[in-house]
Amino acid sequence: MTLTGNSNAASVSFENVTKIYGTDVRAVNDISVDIAAGTLVTLLGPSGCGKTTTLRLIAGLEMSTGGTIRIGDKDVTKLPATDRDVSMVFQSYALFPHMTVMENVSYGLKFSGFSKNETRERAAAGLELVGLADYGTRLPSELSGGQQQRVAVARALVLEPQVLLFDEPLSNLDAKLRRQVREEIREIQQKLGLTVVYVTHDQEEALAVSDRIIVMNNAVVAQDGTPRELYDAPANRFVADFIGEANILTCEVASVIADRAQVRLGDYVADLPSRGIESGSALLAVRPNRVIVGEAGMEKSIPGEILRFTYVGNHLELTVSTEHGQIFATSTDVDAEYTPGDAVGVTFASKGPVLLRD
Repeated sequence: MTLTGNSNAASVSFENVTKIYGTDVRAVNDISVDIAAGTLVTLLGPSGCGKTTTLRLIAGLEMSTGGTIRIGDKDVTKLPATDRDVSMVFQSYALFPHMTVMENVSYGLKFSGFSKNETRERAAAGLELVGLADYGTRLPSELSGGQQQRVAVARALVLEPQVLLFDEPLSNLDAKLRRQVREEIREIQQKLGLTVVYVTHDQEEALAVSDRIIVMNNAVVAQDGTPRELYDAPANRFVADFIGEANILTCEVASVIADRAQVRLGDYVADLPSRGIESGSALLAVRPNRVIVGEAGMEKSIPGEILRFTYVGNHLELTVSTEHGQIFATSTDVDAEYTPGDAVGVTFASKGPVLLRD
């Protein structure tokens, strides 16, 4: 048999959801978000921002203090975890060490009303889906970390839940394995049309796997958008600094006409979307790969001096000291040579600089 996946996928919605611990600790503060059926949405943010609590609220492992949670058309706000059609993949894998891989994957099916034959067929289909069809008789201790994580994914998939939840699933893997397993998770999600809510603090991981990213900070949503929207057009300083790296520089908005702003930073002048920002002092966010380091005296450039120069294989990393502060740049011109103290000019790519609200 094969797993059908998308026939059961459901949307998730939060309406003004709050979670308070004790008398005044707000882990989640008046959040309203909608997650479409069949999409992979990542909750991203620093430790303590509320992302794991939000995931546990979907799972029913925590009860909200206020607001409404819906899975599909069903209000599940007060329902316990056992009455919600969700499955969760934990950071620790949570495999039974005394059971074989096949027994681990079959475990949840035994309590879901399936016959022995269907349980066996579904477990076999799940293992095949994650590339472990020949590993059914092994114990978890005989598997690598990446293989154990795939067993945990298979165990959740075979239940064909309305929503599949991942809580920091790759944090125990090394960098190479993280890339491999995240690609496998994304491929399975798209193949089966699953609704997946995925928690991570790793920005690169979130950008790589997500249809949408919900960035959280201090128990609220800082920004909700596609990976490209968040990277290219961060809503505020926190998002700009948290999603990838960004140079945050103080600039001057000389004038605003319609929705265009004339921006000055020393000798650098640009016409940028105003994003509701008025004339006066403002912040400019520039990604390191949008910084252009050239010869001193380059037209419309900011004078600077090389502070640090690092070769890291597929690109260069440059830190330039300027009167506006240090500017960090990356360059794919790996054959260029710099020495600390070299005079240079700094300007920015036509697409990339973004005006920010603080």
